[in-house]
Amino acid sequence: MVNKNIKAYMMLTLCSLFWSGNFIVGKFSTLYEVPPLTLNFLRWLIVWVILIPFTFKDIIKNFKIIKKNFYSIFLMSITSISVFNSVVYYSLNFTQVLNGALMISTIPVLIIFISFIFKTEKISFNQILGVIFSITGVIIIVTRLDFFRLINLDLNKGDLWLLIAMLSWAIYSTMLRTFKIALKALTFISIIVSIGLIFLLPQFLFEYKNHQIIQFNFPVILITSYVVFFAGLGAYIFWNKGVSIVGPNKAGIFLHLMPIFSSFMAIFILNEKLMSFHIIGAVAIIAGIYLSSKRNLLE
Repeated sequence: MVNKNIKAYMMLTLCSLFWSGNFIVGKFSTLYEVPPLTLNFLRWLIVWVILIPFTFKDIIKNFKIIKKNFYSIFLMSITSISVFNSVVYYSLNFTQVLNGALMISTIPVLIIFISFIFKTEKISFNQILGVIFSITGVIIIVTRLDFFRLINLDLNKGDLWLLIAMLSWAIYSTMLRTFKIALKALTFISIIVSIGLIFLLPQFLFEYKNHQIIQFNFPVILITSYVVFFAGLGAYIFWNKGVSIVGPNKAGIFLHLMPIFSSFMAIFILNEKLMSFHIIGAVAIIAGIYLSSKRNLLE
């Protein structure tokens, strides 16, 4: 059990790393005027093209399972593929990555709240304490130990859309644990992407009709490659597997690593300086992750 949990924690850590990069890349995409909804449609279309040759036979083979769980699969497709990613890319046109990192900290709280409401998982004292420590660490990082910044962070349109995205992901993560569908990881991803693309197509056509057309050049190709192979395929495989092992409450805590990773990316990519608040915040977040998963580590 210990080895299985450690494997899950490693996958969830890598997943947080990939998604941290997704926020940075998403912000870069706004600088190159990449239409956000088109980027998300293209991202999942490429993922679908890559996966479907390897998963088509398994989808046909497990059609009865898919049909039996269609409504839950449908909702998970909408919340993860169609809503979350599009809203994140769209919101970054109006808000800073700083605000996005702060919003991310709401996901574990929302997961615990939704799990409690639907009685899908019990909440332990360690989890509650872990969330408090982790959120404290996030706040330290995004405020740079200047807590008056919280008062001055007026929620703009981008921030409000990010809240919707976080709620959407919390619902998806809770359902992922609640409805354990007996499908291979890649097969499951192929199915939710297939359904999600149906609802992404109108988003793409909306931008295309409004003359928001993606212009391919080398930076845009790099952006697209990252969101497909790292933030798309890699992260989803790791997240789904990690949640299936340790549950959404514990998995959600690992999302607090994203502000840490984003900060270090900013240091190396944007040449920002490593400050004391980065270290203090990182210690608090790591303490929160340890507290929330302490019981599993001892099993």
